[in-house]
Amino acid sequence: MLFWILAAALTAVVLLIIVPPLLKAPKAEAASPSRGAYDLEVYRDQLSELERDRGRGLITDAQMEAAKAEIARRMLALADEAKAGAAGAGQANRTRTVAALLAVAIPLGALVIYLPLGRPDLPAQPLASRDLAAEERQMDGGPPAPVMEAVQKLKKHLEDNPNDARAWTLMGQTYGRIGRFDQAAEALKRASDLQPDSLEAKSAYAEMSTAANGGTVTEESLRVFQAMLDKDPKDSRARFFLALSRLQAGDAKGALDGWVALVADTPADAPWLPVVQARIKEAATALKLDVASVMPKPAPPQNHPTAGGQQGGDADQDRQIRQMVEQLDAKMRANPADVDGWLKLARSYSVLAEHDKAIEAAKQALDRAPTRVEVRIAYADALLGRAPEDGPLPADAVAALREVLALDAANKEALWLLGLDAAQANRRDEAAELWNRLLAQMDPKDPDRETVRQRLASLKSGG
Repeated sequence: MLFWILAAALTAVVLLIIVPPLLKAPKAEAASPSRGAYDLEVYRDQLSELERDRGRGLITDAQMEAAKAEIARRMLALADEAKAGAAGAGQANRTRTVAALLAVAIPLGALVIYLPLGRPDLPAQPLASRDLAAEERQMDGGPPAPVMEAVQKLKKHLEDNPNDARAWTLMGQTYGRIGRFDQAAEALKRASDLQPDSLEAKSAYAEMSTAANGGTVTEESLRVFQAMLDKDPKDSRARFFLALSRLQAGDAKGALDGWVALVADTPADAPWLPVVQARIKEAATALKLDVASVMPKPAPPQNHPTAGGQQGGDADQDRQIRQMVEQLDAKMRANPADVDGWLKLARSYSVLAEHDKAIEAAKQALDRAPTRVEVRIAYADALLGRAPEDGPLPADAVAALREVLALDAANKEALWLLGLDAAQANRRDEAAELWNRLLAQMDPKDPDRETVRQRLASLKSGG
């Protein structure tokens, strides 16, 4: 009730400020209509008197005409004043109408706007008691308030307990879940330093450091994964990232061999198996190898935990990878102009074998940078990702590759894949032309050169 009393009082104050000036009569209305009529009657009497004086010979014709002209001028002036007074009265009437409308419209409009949106039943919330930072984060699509509250509590705890390795680990995991990989890596580094003999702590830091560096395995992380492998040659996490480091160093064949060996040792029911298989497909495609011929069969399913708890660790690793990808996805939705970020997200979803999402991310990059060759290649690769391994190239992927070739006539990947498409469709002349263009620009020492030569020879022999 107090709210409505205050609202009514404020509305009344506003009306008192706006309406009274509109009700003031204009100056033109100050003249009295009865006074104008009296003056006009006097002027008429004067005209009659002039006629009488002329009849009695008291004034000449010229004097009479001059006097009549002066009286007529005064009568015309009086008529103009009367018109002005009438106009002023009309304006005053219109002003009063506007004032009346405002007196009704202002409070009624305020009610129409407030009733569907307002909450007069809520208690007052002083500014000092509001978490303005949390409100701003929610408006910007930032981390939810409970997460940031947990971070603040951890910070406070670590101020008093800087040697609590477990708290540093939890801080790093929390930062990782909200996509703050730099801060997450820093926290996990502190946890690792406090546990110098724990390879698990070092491994957690190495993984987060890789995420903080855009998926690139750093030299420091490389040493950690190598140490893990020295301790346990079957450690799947170390083997995965060591193979990734080879790929990043330009050794696609070495990376492929590492992942092939890893899949052969991986139980068929391991939750992270699709991640490694997607990497094998990616590397085999880059090396222009038949994916089906290099993809190994995984080990038999293993439904019970291993002695060292490796399966549980692998599941945790898979969850962490997916969390990082989901965080990158959320980051891109908040900052959709980042073309390179969309490309990174497309590659990440391809690794997870989530091909529809990979295509969507690549299409986002393509919409923003249609003339960048690497963007069109990424889009074509995403389309190829969902194609059957032993089937023809999808029509949309072929169209995307032709767009690549239109921008870069010497693009090796487009020449190779479009040649495959032509060969599969028995368009031998087209396939030969594309592969000859590819062969002409290949280094004589390139191991893939022989593969292209064999394909050309097969075309000539009718194979």
